[in-house]
Amino acid sequence: MLGPALNGAALGLQWNRENSCMKQLERSGVLSETEARDFAVDWIRAWNSHDLDAIMSHYAAEVALTSPAAAQILGDPSGTVRGKDALREYFQRGLDAYPNLTFRLLDVMRGLSSVVLYYVNQKGSKTGEFMEFDANQKVIRVVANYT
Repeated sequence: MLGPALNGAALGLQWNRENSCMKQLERSGVLSETEARDFAVDWIRAWNSHDLDAIMSHYAAEVALTSPAAAQILGDPSGTVRGKDALREYFQRGLDAYPNLTFRLLDVMRGLSSVVLYYVNQKGSKTGEFMEFDANQKVIRVVANYT
């Protein structure tokens, strides 16, 4: 458990896309706890900065995101957004709709070529996002779950 108020800077974590995190993933398919945490901190930092390019740098061109929020916002009962361009548009809508959007990381879980980020937003709602990495170490699939 990473604790209720994980702060990457306080932990001295710095995600570097050239670091060993993705090299470890290539070797074993499983990120170490530190590598998973580094990815999570960078992902949270990108969202909290509202820097869409930084956010999108984590995703593969063929990404598919499935989310109850997407179902509601897009009026599509599947709740699935396919492709990086469509995902970028969806994320931009979210950033525009919630100018005070912030995430606070609660925990990170790791698996085979995947992580689960568990975080809380500015409203106090909790989210668990399963993220699967492709062979190029980019997020290819996301399944979001909310409280």
